[in-house]
Amino acid sequence: MSSGPRSVKIGENERGGWSSERPRRPGEAERPPRPADVSVRGRVLSPSDSLRYSPGSLLLIACADRATRDAFAARVVSDAGALLSLGKVRGLLEGHVADDVIDEKSQALLDATTRKRLAEGHTVVIALEGLDPAERERYVRMAHAFNRPRHLILVEAGKDKVAEEDRAALGELRTMLDA
Repeated sequence: MSSGPRSVKIGENERGGWSSERPRRPGEAERPPRPADVSVRGRVLSPSDSLRYSPGSLLLIACADRATRDAFAARVVSDAGALLSLGKVRGLLEGHVADDVIDEKSQALLDATTRKRLAEGHTVVIALEGLDPAERERYVRMAHAFNRPRHLILVEAGKDKVAEEDRAALGELRTMLDA
């Protein structure tokens, strides 16, 4: 029996304890990188007659009723030039762009304008078209890429103004905000 130190050779394919270090099989494709986690801890603010937020922020206004959303945005957003919406961009392009591509062009122009303003450090207020989480995520990821603060404002509309197909999405959004 020897009294000296012992060494153990660990093979190249030996796991180091982390599941991500597991060796890939020959010919197996690498996993795509995970998208960045843009979730934040939010808080529900009490109603107010004015908005206060950090300069250079992204504000998303969501509401089940467009008329209520637009009235809220017109009343509360002090800089009308910072307010963007897909309907506003579509209205600017009508007559200049063919009707069959106006939706695509409007979305591309809104995205480009949002990116440019966020890159320059300007505040961007977007009145969302609906309650779709994918729409919110697209803008949140844009702001995250420029390290800009992100805020969601849910404007409640009367029960009679909420379409039947929007009720489930509105309920999910309320649950997420209250969690």
